[in-house]
Formats: sequence, C-alpha cells, structure tokens
Amino acid sequence: MEIVILAVVIAVVVIGALGGLVVGSRRKKQLPPPPPSTPDITAAPPAEPHVGEEAETPRDEARRTIEEVDLPVTEEAVEEVEEAPPAPAAPAAPEVEVPAPTAGRMVRLRSRLSRSQNALGKGLLSLLSREHLDEDTWEEIEDILLTADVGVQPTQELVERLRERVKVLGTRTPDELRALLREELLTLVVPEFDRTVNTESPLDTPGIVMVVGVNGTGKTTTTGKLARVLVADGKNVLLGAADTFRAAAADQLQTWGERVGARTVRGPEGGDPASIAFDAVKEGAEIGADVVLIDTAGRLHTKTGLMDELGKVKRVVEKHAPLDEVLLVLDATTGQNGLVQARVFAEVVDITGIVLTKLDGTAKGGIVVAVQRELGVPVKLVGLGEGADDLAPFEPEVFVDALIGD
Repeated sequence: MEIVILAVVIAVVVIGALGGLVVGSRRKKQLPPPPPSTPDITAAPPAEPHVGEEAETPRDEARRTIEEVDLPVTEEAVEEVEEAPPAPAAPAAPEVEVPAPTAGRMVRLRSRLSRSQNALGKGLLSLLSREHLDEDTWEEIEDILLTADVGVQPTQELVERLRERVKVLGTRTPDELRALLREELLTLVVPEFDRTVNTESPLDTPGIVMVVGVNGTGKTTTTGKLARVLVADGKNVLLGAADTFRAAAADQLQTWGERVGARTVRGPEGGDPASIAFDAVKEGAEIGADVVLIDTAGRLHTKTGLMDELGKVKRVVEKHAPLDEVLLVLDATTGQNGLVQARVFAEVVDITGIVLTKLDGTAKGGIVVAVQRELGVPVKLVGLGEGADDLAPFEPEVFVDALIGD
C-alpha cells in the first residue's frame, strides 16, 4: 500500500515538473505585435537625438579620437593626387635682329639676279656675234628686248644705236660686243638718277615715307624689309599700319617691326587708314623717330573710290609734315600691266621712287627701263628673293652686269 502511494506521489511530482517546463517555454515566446491603432495626434512626437548623441554608447563613456577610428579604405583615398601642370611661362620678348648692312647688298645678291636674267644678255650677245647682221637678225634683237619688257620706244632707240656702232666698229670680238652692249643698256637704265630713299625731313619732324601699290605685289612685306634696310643704316624707325582692310596686314607688319625693334602704330580692323597714318606721324614726332614708314592698303588701280581714299591719307599726313618719299611697289613679273598701275598711282599721289619685287624670278628685267621711262622717276629698291634682307638698293651697273652675264 505504501508503495502505491509513493508511486503516485512521484508521478504527480514528474507531471508537475513537466507542466512547469511547458509553461516556462510558452512564456519565453515573443508575443506578436499589437495591431496598428489610430495615432494620437495630441501626443508629442518622440524627442529627436541631438547632434553628437550616440544610440548605444553611454554619455559618460570616453570618446575616441579621430586618430583611433579606423576609417574604411577606398580606392579614391589611396590614389595619388596628380600634380597640377606648371603655369606656362610668359612668352619671351622676341630677340631683336641686326640686319645685314645695305652697302654692296646688290653685289652679294648678283648671282640670284643673273640666274634669271642671263637669257636676255646671252640672247643679245649671241645675235650680235653673227658674222652678217641682216634685217632678220635686227628684228630678232628687237623681239628679245620687247619680250624682256624694255618697252617699244626704248627698244627702238637701243637698236638704232647698236646698228650704228656695230657698223663703225667693223670686226667684233666677244669682249668688244659685251662692252658695247653694257654701255648701251646702262644708258637706258639712266645711271644719273638719284636713287637715295629720302628719309631726311627739312623740318624738325621725322622723315615720312608712304608705301603704295596694288594687292599682291608684296607691299606690306616690302615695307617690313624697308624697315630693316633703314635700321641697318642706323635709323630709328616707327611703322604705321594703315592697311586696315586686310585682316593680317597689321599683324604682319608688327612682326616685321618687332624683329628689328621698331614700334608699330595700328588701329582696329576696318578703321580709318588716314587716322592711323596721322597717329603714326604724330607719335613718331613725340618719340623722336628718324623715319615713319606708312603701309597703305593695297589698291586696285581701276577702283576710283579706293584711289581717292589713298589721296586722303596723303593729305591727312601732310597736315603734320610733307611726305619725303612715296614709294610705289610693283611686281616685276606683271610687265606692261605694271606700267598701267604706275600711271594711275602717279595721278593720285606724287610717286618719287619705285620698288620692283620678284625681280629674281623673271627674265623680264627690262621693266626697269620701261617704268622709269613711263614715270620719269627712278627704281630705288629691288626685291631679289624671299629672305628678310633680300631687298637691295638698286645699282644700275650691277644690274646691267647681271643682265649680260660674265
């Protein structure tokens, strides 16, 4: 009996223990969240954390310094910062060149001239060396002279003198023919002309030189080269860029001036050429320049309005002082058309001298004779190449020697 009671008590204790475990485990389970209810709009919103507050770290805990914090390493952080390129250096001032002296410059360039001119001299010498000089031969001589742009009237005069002198001479050796031809050609070139470029003003002002010509003759380049000629002769030169119609003309002229240390007075593109020329002469007087070179816009000799404007430039400049030199630039390859240009320009401005460009590239050296005869003014300068110092004072003897060759 006692055993039965003991077994019952043990069973009750076991069942109770098991029940306690079940109830305990059920209490540990989380309850589902309550269903959402309508918010109370009168209730105050929860307080927002203040700047610097930490969600889990108590305020009294010691804070870490920035050095103790391990920040995530990214590719951007380890990339080396490229060094900024150094600032470009200011452009150096152009080095001032020392032009070659002009004395004897044409002699030094004679070989260039003779390479293209020998056809004229050799052709004449070959014909004059014939044993019998009949009418056909003299016509060939005339043709050579006309082809070389000597001009009709000068050609006829030369042929007549040659016929007379050859008849008197009788027997003709090569040396005698060369001397004869040289003498007659030199007479045509008129060695008595004063070929000095006038840069000395009779007043207490700079010498004023105006350069004129049609488009394409190399007028602006010639003006720049003339500045070098004058600087080489010891002159203090100021340039006036009065060609405002061609966009690059003023820049081109200024570049030429900078190479020899000459200042350039210029104005806005499309500005009044007469005003710029006036300012150039005024500034030249103020700084004590020896010479003011004025580059004018290229004119078509068939355009009356443009030619009238050139006359205006001349009149405005002469309010300061009279022009000492007006140089007409002609392309030696244009032949008789160059004579037409020269004639029209001479009617607008008083041409005092001629510059022949591209004389090294043509066998038509007779244009020297023709243009001097047309205008009654001398060829003062000739362009014998593309180099900066290839503009040379014209020397008749050297020119004729180059024509007939050695």
